[in-house]
Amino acid sequence: MIKQTTFASAAWDKKGKVTRRERFLAEMDAVIPWTRLLGLIEPHYPKAGNGTQPMPMERMLRIYFMQNWFNLSDPAAEDALYDSESMRRFAGIELTEDAVPDESTILRFRHLLEQHKLTERIFNQIRALLAQKRLLLKSGTIVDATIIAAPPSTKNAEGAKDPEMHQTKKGKDWHFGMKAHIGTDRRGIVHSLSTTAANVHDSTQISKLLHGQEREVFGDQAYWNEAHRQSAHGSRHSLPDQSAPRLGQAAERVPPVHQPPALQCPGPCRTCLPCGQAPVGL
Repeated sequence: MIKQTTFASAAWDKKGKVTRRERFLAEMDAVIPWTRLLGLIEPHYPKAGNGTQPMPMERMLRIYFMQNWFNLSDPAAEDALYDSESMRRFAGIELTEDAVPDESTILRFRHLLEQHKLTERIFNQIRALLAQKRLLLKSGTIVDATIIAAPPSTKNAEGAKDPEMHQTKKGKDWHFGMKAHIGTDRRGIVHSLSTTAANVHDSTQISKLLHGQEREVFGDQAYWNEAHRQSAHGSRHSLPDQSAPRLGQAAERVPPVHQPPALQCPGPCRTCLPCGQAPVGL
């Protein structure tokens, strides 16, 4: 069915600049295996009947992806669909003809994916596609973690904090929530992901972030311990050696392994990622 073009859409088509968001969404639209992913969700998605009709499944999946790419909450995702023509087009929404999913509908779709453990299967499908097209560089892995905040309030139906969330200290600040531990190739393309409570030490997750074909591993000292150093024989690792002399000590500092400037750190360790998080993408 061909949708009627509105005056607003026609004016947007004639704009002189292609925005970075518009270019990014066009690239994602072209590379993501939508048919394959929809096949995973279809057995669990509500079927159309005589009552309220469900939103088109592909529209909801595309909105879910944009939530992750642009770090949008459910209410923010609904607002963004009204605000952004490029996001509406990616989701296949024409304001004069299509209903925009409200925040509750977006929430229910996300819960459906979580309930049936479809998020991991979607991730695995995309990873397999990248490997099939030889877009993953398997010679090296960058490991890093990021804290995902959760509300610490007990003002809810249960009168308690989420039992799966915990607090941890980063620098001088305390954070409550969970951690996403991420393994990427040298270009930042994600190939592995593990989630834990925020208080779980990073070093316990490194085995889950490696695919086994690495010749190099990059990360900061939180992922490294003596057992890892002993087992790394034969692989060139750029995880800091805790036994290496620190700056200011009399012993000569061990020279760093050569690597691109973007991955070098001027601190006391041999080599590590810059302060902050590794660049990653879905």
